Parts: sequence; C-alpha cells; structure tokens
Amino acid sequence: MSNNSETKDKEDIKDSASFSYTSQINNVLEDENKVLREAVNSLREEVERFKAPSLMIAEVTELINDHAVIKIPNGNKFYVSVSKNIKNLEPGDSVLVEQKNLNIVDTINVSKYFDVERFVIMEKPKTGWNDIGGLKEQIEDIKEVVELPLMNPELFKKIGIQPPKGILLHGPPGTGKTLLAKAIANSTDATFIEIVGSEIVQKFIGDGAKLIKEIFNLAKSKAPSIVFIDELDALCAKRIDLGTSGEREVQRTFMQLLAELDGFKPLDNVKIIGCTNRKDILDPAILRPGRLDRMIEVPNPDIEGVKQIYRIHTKSMPLDKKLDMEKIFNLSKEISGAEIKAVATEAGYFAIRNKRDTVKEEDFLNAISKVRKEEDKYGKQYVEMFG
Repeated sequence: MSNNSETKDKEDIKDSASFSYTSQINNVLEDENKVLREAVNSLREEVERFKAPSLMIAEVTELINDHAVIKIPNGNKFYVSVSKNIKNLEPGDSVLVEQKNLNIVDTINVSKYFDVERFVIMEKPKTGWNDIGGLKEQIEDIKEVVELPLMNPELFKKIGIQPPKGILLHGPPGTGKTLLAKAIANSTDATFIEIVGSEIVQKFIGDGAKLIKEIFNLAKSKAPSIVFIDELDALCAKRIDLGTSGEREVQRTFMQLLAELDGFKPLDNVKIIGCTNRKDILDPAILRPGRLDRMIEVPNPDIEGVKQIYRIHTKSMPLDKKLDMEKIFNLSKEISGAEIKAVATEAGYFAIRNKRDTVKEEDFLNAISKVRKEEDKYGKQYVEMFG
C-alpha cells in the first residue's frame, strides 16, 4: 500500500512538472506571437502609408467664399475648393493640396519657402577681442555702433538719438574683418545671423527678395540680433541699366535689402554688419547715412599690430631663446594678419621637417620668404584687384 502511494505521488509530481513546463512553453509562444503580430501590423500600416498619395505644399494667396486661390511652387496659381474641416484659413498660410485636382485638404505649419533658421549661428564663435591684434581703433568703433546700443539702449534714449543701424567693414583680404564680426557675436547675448551675399541670390524671380524679407523677419523675432552679411559686393554692386536676367534678379534682391534697412518698419534691436574687399564697386544707395551709417576701414597692420598678431599666433609655440623677434617684426611689414598667421604655421612646419622641438629664427625667415614668394608671383595687378 505504501509503495503504491509513493508511486502515485511521483506520478503526480511528474505530471505537475510536465504541466508547468508546457505552460511556460505556451507563455513563451504567446509572447512571441504577440511580438510577431505587432510587427506584422506595423509593417501593414507602413505599407498602407506608402500607398497613400503624396500631397503638395502650396500657399494661399486669396480667399473667395468657400474657395481659395493657391500658388504652387512653380509659380502657377489655381482656383480650388477648400475642405470643410479647415477653419480660420487666411492668405499667406501654407496648405496641403491633392496632386490630381489641387483641392486643399489640410493646413501645414510651414510659413516659409526657405529654411532661414540655417543662417542662425546657434553656437557662438570662440573668438574674443583678445584674439584680435592691431585693430584697436576698429574694435572701439564696432563696440560703439553694435555692442553699446544692444547692451545699454537706455543711454541713447537719455541723449535722444537713434544709434546707427549698421556698419561696413572694408579693406584688403586677410585683415581681420570676419574676426571682428565673430568677436562681436561672442561679446553680446544677441542672436547672430550670418549670411553670404552670393547665398541670397536665388534661381527664380522674386525668391531672393523673399529670402531677404524672411531673414529680417527672423532677426526681428529673435531681437536683439546681429545680421552679418559677408561678401556684400556679390549683392550690392553698382546697378546698371542693361544686363542679363540674372543681373536684374540680383538688383531686385538688392532693392529688397534697401527696403528692409530703411523701410517703414523699424529694425529696432537689429544691427547690420556688412563686409567686403571691394568697397569701390558698391552701390552708393547702400552706403548713404541711414543704412550702413559707419564705414570702418580694416587695413594691413602697422608695426605695433604686427607685434600683437605675432604674439597671438606664437603664444603656444616653443620658441628658441636666441630668436630675434624684432627682426621678424621688421621683415613682416605691409603684410596682412592672415599672412602673419600663415608665417607662424609655416615656421612650425619647417621645425617639424627638421625634427626639432623648438622653432628657430631660420624657420621664421624661411616662412616669411615662402609667404612673400607666393604673394609676389601673382603680381601687383592681382593685389590691386581687391581695391
């Protein structure tokens, strides 16, 4: 009787273990089936989404009863129906339209044709005033015109004057014009918007002017802000009576820039910095008072400027104790700050080639000779081409 009881208990334990194992297997299979069903449903939804017809983005130009006039990206206009689900539609809104009959099916929060946010420098440049040598007067001028009105606008209210809207930095290449703009962006809390003149000119008629308008709207919305226009001569060259359609489009864009600088809507806390190597070809309209009020020339450095620039670019270099820097300074007269930086870099390369840990005087002499040789081989006409 006892043996039968023990045998029965063992069979019950075995059945229980078998049931538990089967239950675990079923749970695992159910979990796997659940994951597979979710994956299949997700793929099915993805396939259905790809099968759905694509919609075109258009701009509403006019509303007429329950219809609207829209403009599609190629410039053509159409009179179309509007879905009853759309409320508070206004001219200028961006909408989604069917590709076949162009009826408006929904609105979309895209009010701009251009991604103007890409012009905003989110991370401030690391260049500071101490990184610029030989431009003491220019630094004082740019601080007065740009930094002071943004940091202490109440000073101008007390005196009862309007601060200048902007400045023009002009001079030969490599003298530090862009460095000044980077330093002013670093020294203020203003939003820094950097654009290049050639970027503004667009392919289609009117697009360049619209891009200028949106950039200035962005600057006003993020005020206080600084708009830095590099290579201004690409956009603001003297206007001519005859020219190609491309040149006329540049002039349209230029006129929009003039309107933004001196239009009915005030710029408030928006400052403009223009930068060019060719002041001589700029249109007089951009240079008159009320637009780019202050013109700051950024010339090649004098002897004191040469010393300051060399100290900036050689402060991390292991210089030989016998190095006569005064001799290097005197040999570096009448060259730009960019060329001085190139001399320091080339001197370091000469030391590396000779497998030395210090930079000697002969390295700097060879570097100066190399930089001047590259400058001279283009001739005097090449240098004068930059004004």
